[in-house]
Amino acid sequence: MAEVDVIVLGAGIVGVTTALNLRQHGASVALIDRAHPGDGTSGANAGIIAGNGFCPAQIPSGAAVWLDIALKQSCAFSFDVSTLLHLVPWIRSYLAHSGPQALQSYVRAMAPLRAQARAEHRRLARLANAERFYRKSGWLHLHRSEASLARAERERHYARIYGIDYQTLRGGEMHEVEPALRSDAFFGVYWPECDSISNPGGLTESLWREFIQGGGIYLNGDAGRLEQRRSRWILATPRTELRAPQVVAALGQATAAFAARFEESFPIALGRGYGRHFRPGSGVTLSRPVTDMDHGFTLTPMEQGIRLTTGIEIVGEDALANPQILHRARKRASDVFPLGQDLPLAGLMGSRDCLPDSLPVVGPSSKHRGLWYNFGYCGAGMALGPVCSRLIADRLAGAPPKRDADALLPLRFS
Repeated sequence: MAEVDVIVLGAGIVGVTTALNLRQHGASVALIDRAHPGDGTSGANAGIIAGNGFCPAQIPSGAAVWLDIALKQSCAFSFDVSTLLHLVPWIRSYLAHSGPQALQSYVRAMAPLRAQARAEHRRLARLANAERFYRKSGWLHLHRSEASLARAERERHYARIYGIDYQTLRGGEMHEVEPALRSDAFFGVYWPECDSISNPGGLTESLWREFIQGGGIYLNGDAGRLEQRRSRWILATPRTELRAPQVVAALGQATAAFAARFEESFPIALGRGYGRHFRPGSGVTLSRPVTDMDHGFTLTPMEQGIRLTTGIEIVGEDALANPQILHRARKRASDVFPLGQDLPLAGLMGSRDCLPDSLPVVGPSSKHRGLWYNFGYCGAGMALGPVCSRLIADRLAGAPPKRDADALLPLRFS
């Protein structure tokens, strides 16, 4: 039996940075996962830490985009009808959170997180000697029509309010940013205040190793075996039984089933994305992430090559992988960039756990003393996980709660 101050469940980027921040406060911490840290979604994303991102992801709009979706020519948004019908209550709630007042609430909650995210990443990277993974590259958004550019105006509106720099580009101007892009007929928005990560899985593992070297405990185990006995949380693992007064659940898409065991309910919709690596031909380079805002895919230069990641597939939790989505993304990406040959690396798949207000859940349970939640990033866990993990670690260390984080509390779904 081992007694610790905090058990952290889940060893993706959110759980690892939660554990690392808690160790920085002097807490004894046991980090638990069934797989190796960073093997899942945390290693499969586009690796972007955005200085912008003031508006939640929108349901695709525009007749041309929906025609492509219906004809299965787009990877921006994919679904099967039965799953979508099951999500009707969630969609209604999402639409209720899409009005002007709800958008203002989202911006007020998100702006301070975005403002701190890059600095918090760099702080942890210095601690773990992982600065090599970071590039001050900026981020380029591609729009295939002027109407698409206009639909994204509200993001630029809030960027102007909060002083985030951007540049609107047309046609050939994008060649000055990325010479290899076939972009003459497109429109672009370049966001210079964004960082990118050359190996998200490698970064997560480096932070995990710093946690271990700093005295943290890592064990393979099943979060589903957690029990509450009086003032203690008990978790039996293959190696030992853990006991702690505090538990942080950073379980991503598995949070719904976990919370249900403790009579808590969160309205989570699951999305999924896919990825693959390519090696362009001689002399063809990409310097920064490029996202096609109409078709949802992103191209990012990585240590392993150019990583192509898809848009969102709305799925049930046990749905089989759909290789056609990556095929569509590759076809669309080839319109704008010469991908070159497939690299003989395993394909990638990651999940996105989304709440209808598009904000993560960060804070103490409204029902159980000593239980904390940290999930619901809807694809932004790599970017925002470290800064939100710091919020939880500070609270557990006795720091007063930050009022600008009240919108993230689990209480809003009780």
